[in-house]
Amino acid sequence: MVVLIRHLLAIAALPSMVTIVIPWWIARRNAVVFTLTTTSVGIIEQVGGICLIAVGLVLFVSSLRRFAGEGEGTLAPWDPPRNLVVRGPYRYVRNPMISGVTLIVFGEALLLRSWPEFQWALTFLLINAVYIPLLEEPGLRRRFGQSYVEYCRHVPRLVPRLHPWTPGE
Repeated sequence: MVVLIRHLLAIAALPSMVTIVIPWWIARRNAVVFTLTTTSVGIIEQVGGICLIAVGLVLFVSSLRRFAGEGEGTLAPWDPPRNLVVRGPYRYVRNPMISGVTLIVFGEALLLRSWPEFQWALTFLLINAVYIPLLEEPGLRRRFGQSYVEYCRHVPRLVPRLHPWTPGE
């Protein structure tokens, strides 16, 4: 039960803010209202948005499960995994959870057909493009040592590789 509470608190504090609270606030502030469009371009945008949200959710949930099971930690920086996770989606990309959340916020922007939401998605991507290499990765190198360095040599940060990496290749 304590583990579940730890995960729920981390989810409420981080991805829920990024994918629900902030987009809701942006939509309210900019009078963005969801409406189904009837133009072919609009339909393509909205269907694309739904697809991005679906892929993002799959990446996020599968990454979260790996963190909880194999990593024995949460997604929160204050309660990180105790073990390096290099299986599942982590075989393709080092940050599948952030990639998933990023896809969700871009998907929301497309689904709502909203420029302010798109700006939020770009801002979130930029924040992580700076935060991950400057703050997160040095800490992971200190915690996991050579195994993390080896992992970084083979698996890209945010854009997935085409074929899964297997440790020891």
